[in-house]
Amino acid sequence: MKEIIKSSSTRIKTGIALIVAVLLIGYIDSFFLMWLFFGGLLVVAISESQKLYKTEIDSIYLYTGVLWFAAYFYPNPEDLIFVIAVIYASVLAYTKNLDKKIFLPLLYPTASFLFLLTLYVEYGVMSLLWLLVIVAGADIGAYFVGRGMGKTKFCETSPNKTIEGVAGGLLFATIFGVFFAIDNISTIGAIVISLVVALASVFGDLFESYLKREADVKDSGDILPGHGGILDRTDGYLFGGIIMLVLLRAIM
Repeated sequence: MKEIIKSSSTRIKTGIALIVAVLLIGYIDSFFLMWLFFGGLLVVAISESQKLYKTEIDSIYLYTGVLWFAAYFYPNPEDLIFVIAVIYASVLAYTKNLDKKIFLPLLYPTASFLFLLTLYVEYGVMSLLWLLVIVAGADIGAYFVGRGMGKTKFCETSPNKTIEGVAGGLLFATIFGVFFAIDNISTIGAIVISLVVALASVFGDLFESYLKREADVKDSGDILPGHGGILDRTDGYLFGGIIMLVLLRAIM
């Protein structure tokens, strides 16, 4: 165990710094600050996604900027993803020269960040803390259990991911998720949401691994030492946040 921790010191230090920063922003609990924080992450994530999709579309920053500005005032930010999709389609139909790959960053990661912002708007900062605990628990549990006892490969997309690691991550995430569940939700509801969101985060990580393999790159970026890029660190949250919002709306 000591060897694992020592070899992963940079990753752990960066992870701790990220958690402290996120907890500080959560403690302040300001919509403007959260909107600004997610917006900053989105800009970097779009830049990284263009590398993964092998695109260079400068206009996407203008469209996304207008979209994110509107999300500050609109009560249901995730709805705006359909508005911008209609605008993209209309411009494509009218000009016939819009790169169709512009839709890809719209779906991932832009839509996911809109869902995260909506999760905060509807269920408060504690829902984001819950999501943080679940995804971090799944990631940490899978990493240490996988490194310590993983033997069976989970899938071809991510050869380093093992069934034992995934199972350990789901268990960790569910246990910790129950303790950090938001108010007014039953224990059964907390277990179900924690488990399903953790599973979604696993496939969020898997999807980003697939994109990196398609683009033939090791990381989406290098802004986070030991973790790579923003997409490398947020991939689980981008899938998990969508599922958590949907499940909370269904259960509560």
